[in-house]
Amino acid sequence: MTPPTRQFKRLTSRLKLGLFSRSFLLLAALMLVSLGAWLQVFFSMEEGPRATQMAQRVTTAVSITRSALVYAPTSVRPALLLDLATKESLRVQPREPTDVLEPLPDSNYWSHVAAEIHDRLGIKTKIMWSVNQAAGIWVSFDINKDQYWLVFDREQLGLTAGVEWLGWGATALLLALIGAAASVSFVNRPLAQLAKVAQQVARGETPSLLPEKGPLEIRDMNIAFNRMARDLRQTEADREIMLAGISHDLRTPLARMRLEIELSGVSDEARQAIDEDLAQIDHSIGQLMEYARPAGIVPEQGIDVSTVLHDLYERERSHTESTGSFLTANIEPGLYAKISAHDLKRVVSNLIENARRYGRTPGEDRAYIRLAVQEEGNILAIEVSDQGVGIPEADVARLLRPFSRGESARTGVSGAGLGLAIVERLLGQVGGQLKLITRPSAGLVARIELPKIRLRNFQLDNNS
Repeated sequence: MTPPTRQFKRLTSRLKLGLFSRSFLLLAALMLVSLGAWLQVFFSMEEGPRATQMAQRVTTAVSITRSALVYAPTSVRPALLLDLATKESLRVQPREPTDVLEPLPDSNYWSHVAAEIHDRLGIKTKIMWSVNQAAGIWVSFDINKDQYWLVFDREQLGLTAGVEWLGWGATALLLALIGAAASVSFVNRPLAQLAKVAQQVARGETPSLLPEKGPLEIRDMNIAFNRMARDLRQTEADREIMLAGISHDLRTPLARMRLEIELSGVSDEARQAIDEDLAQIDHSIGQLMEYARPAGIVPEQGIDVSTVLHDLYERERSHTESTGSFLTANIEPGLYAKISAHDLKRVVSNLIENARRYGRTPGEDRAYIRLAVQEEGNILAIEVSDQGVGIPEADVARLLRPFSRGESARTGVSGAGLGLAIVERLLGQVGGQLKLITRPSAGLVARIELPKIRLRNFQLDNNS
């Protein structure tokens, strides 16, 4: 048997419930078990005293009825029997040998009642559930040689009705569940606030300050998180200043060196070789700056991906053709996703740049690149493919790490090995994913998957 806690964990993991739902369901289950156990204990404790009380009531009623019938004149007995039936709900009927008898239910309560009655009235007293299919609690007694039945209503002698207890139990459970929901909400609210602010930090936004009040543990956690957020903002500001200084301090000497080379008397071959080396250094600096630059703020309502990528395609096509390569595109219109337009351009332009550098067709000094954007279910698929030699499957994971380059990149192609790392880092902040797919003898496909926003929801948000 699987323990209940393990079954509960499996159920909640399958349903993908949040912390509030899991805590509430756990408390509700515990309360149901507790309420059931409490009712069982209560019924067990009530059964004995209730059975004794009912047996005493039956004994008293039988004794009073027998005495009344014994001492009452014969002419008054019919009126007396009618009065007992109407006022006391007690019916007296003759007992016949041909009566069809049904015994009491086999339960602890009725067995206890029967035993108490036998102790008080004698073992010969018969107690029946029905006689001649007439419902009631039938108790026999004798007057001289005559035999009679005294009939009680079952509701008078039975335990408290199940419907009544069900109503009380449902009311108690409802109040307990409301209290559990309030308690879980009180505990879950600070965690929900923390999760919301953590998502803001993950998206590169300036996080809201958490309230530094409440229980000691929550207050200490919020104070520590606010301090961490302030430190991150300060670190971000320091990094931007450092990047600006590095860009100025490195690129200014490079520009001066280019000028000095142009004015020097070196040969054209030497000048071209030095200029290519300087260009490679400048490109590596650019990649380092791009990798260190923070991601843009994710728009609340998303952007028109089709329009942004169409503009990027027009710009990249002319640049690609100037290098002797070719870039084509197939972009479906009206596609929307939550990503910064600047970050989307950074991602796709990095992939196109990689294809221009590393995706040249074997035997030709040019690359044939294709940009495809389409909708696939709940995602937007953006593919940048080339017709180069591709990369081995075993190298895919390594190339996504910073400063990693493929074998073909070691033959003189410039770069710091940060292009794919930049793409994966920017996509990770918006819930996107990068996949590298090698097609045998057909190059490499860099596939981006972004969560899609429906056009109807996007228009409603804009109109509201």
